[in-house]
Amino acid sequence: MTENSKEILEKYQVRKNGKQKREFRDYIQKIASEEGYDYKEEKSFGACNVVIGNIDTAKAVYTAHYDTCAVLPFPNFITPKNFFIYLIYQFIIAFGFLGILYGLAYLLIGLPSMLIENEVILSMITMLALLILQFVFWFSMLWILGLGVANKHTANDNTSGVITLVEIMKTLPKETRNDVALVFFDLEEVGLVGSMAFKSKHKKVMKNKLLINFDCVSDGENMLFAIKKKAKKYLPYLEESFKDNDNIKVDLATHGVFYPSDQASFPYGIGVAALKKTKLFGILYMNRIHTPKDTIFREENIEYLTQGAIKLVETLPKE
Repeated sequence: MTENSKEILEKYQVRKNGKQKREFRDYIQKIASEEGYDYKEEKSFGACNVVIGNIDTAKAVYTAHYDTCAVLPFPNFITPKNFFIYLIYQFIIAFGFLGILYGLAYLLIGLPSMLIENEVILSMITMLALLILQFVFWFSMLWILGLGVANKHTANDNTSGVITLVEIMKTLPKETRNDVALVFFDLEEVGLVGSMAFKSKHKKVMKNKLLINFDCVSDGENMLFAIKKKAKKYLPYLEESFKDNDNIKVDLATHGVFYPSDQASFPYGIGVAALKKTKLFGILYMNRIHTPKDTIFREENIEYLTQGAIKLVETLPKE
């Protein structure tokens, strides 16, 4: 791993407010300038994406989101090849939240109604309680959507993706640099805003171009490629570039996979994530992101993806 990547892991894991994002973008611009790449920022829909290289000439666009999520009391548990389990988990979270609201409603409204007989006082208490409940509800929703306090530990989500792009940028042979564009997306955590803004701006060129999105790639020895239907035409090149080794098992999934990230906006999008596997039933899962436990950073994953990404772009034919 390069010194730049080590510095990002040590100093730039939190990229949430405007100042933190600006400092990170300045650092990326410094690296790009030193390596001789074109650098530009694209601002749209409130997002500030960083584009390195030439989108028009690139055989492939490699992406990652650089914004930081809010810390949550529970992980964003994802099972990309078992949507039913993922759905059950989301229902558990939702019902737990509703249970808390119900409990508050009982304490603020139900209990006073049993103890107080004065209807005027009871009406005032009820109105105040409803305001408190609305505040708790909307505050919680905004926090979950990413507007809460930044998670200070983002080794996997998505410092790992950011560092993968930096390693590709630093390692690419000079003769192939016109064949790759690197994009750091903003505002993924609040609803894929940055990637949608990028698609809107580059709709024509991205209509037929391969995009590989590195999201949460450092915590797990199973590397999942969630391949959209149109991107299946790149399967032979992916199979040649990303093979199993002693440390990493590869799953090039062309159906039955759900991975909600920035590649979803693009016809030829592929999402890449590192996952663990249960001993029973072999279920692939991610279980630490959005929490203080997001501290696992497998350097071998980054090296593997960097070398594979370089080999892929050298193998891909010109469109």
